[in-house]
Amino acid sequence: MATDRTRELRALAERIAAALPSVVEEVVITGSVSRGVADDVSDIEMLLVTSEPLELDECFEHARRAGLAGLDTWGLQGTETKRVFGYRERVPIELVWWSRDFAEASVAAILAGEPSGSGDALANGVALRSAGLLDEWKNRLSEYPDELAAERIEDAALTWGGFAPEGWLTVIRPGERLALVELIYDDAIRVLSIVYAMNRVWPPTTKRLAARLDELSVKPDRLAERIEEALTEANPARAALVMKELQLEAAELAPSGPNVDRARRWLRDVIEVLREVR
Repeated sequence: MATDRTRELRALAERIAAALPSVVEEVVITGSVSRGVADDVSDIEMLLVTSEPLELDECFEHARRAGLAGLDTWGLQGTETKRVFGYRERVPIELVWWSRDFAEASVAAILAGEPSGSGDALANGVALRSAGLLDEWKNRLSEYPDELAAERIEDAALTWGGFAPEGWLTVIRPGERLALVELIYDDAIRVLSIVYAMNRVWPPTTKRLAARLDELSVKPDRLAERIEEALTEANPARAALVMKELQLEAAELAPSGPNVDRARRWLRDVIEVLREVR
């Protein structure tokens, strides 16, 4: 059931959508509002698909006419994606503008395996105005190719092996916390990539991780909790061990492949090294 804040923010998003010009064919609300879990600190995120490409200043003007104030932009400029940030009724609003042609190309790129966070946003988006495009994209994204899953799993396991297991002792020394956290973070993202691929789920953001992982059937036990433990554990050897054990469980759940098979062997050796010093 949607939260009260979700209903409030969706109503505001609908007022914004109603004020946008006809060149905006598709208005898709994404993020926590689309999932029904918005709270008091949630913003409104919307994808706006236009019948023709717009310049950033045109997007600003349309946002202004839709009642947004304090306008700004973020991210890489001069690309086909235009981004406008603003406030309406003191709520932060993020508008991402795509042309129809770019939207179609983006969906094709997702299905081809190019890195993107848009797959999850589109798969879980809610149309506030539609020319039928979102339903078509959702239908296409409902098919997660087996070969893409295998490729992503192998890519995720690529860095797990190929050097001495004792190398991990160099990052659990005093004064090396930044290097340790960098590696733990990278490994956590790779574990999630494997889990999402095994479950044929387009990778979402890492926010609300526990709730997102609860929906998945194939995963290591207590996945979100153990990632949090690895990132916050004060003892460096213990932090590294928690993550390595989690990596091994993910690798053992994954289908065999050159990188996965090597990772299984190597991770067992690293775990033995870390257990001797924790």
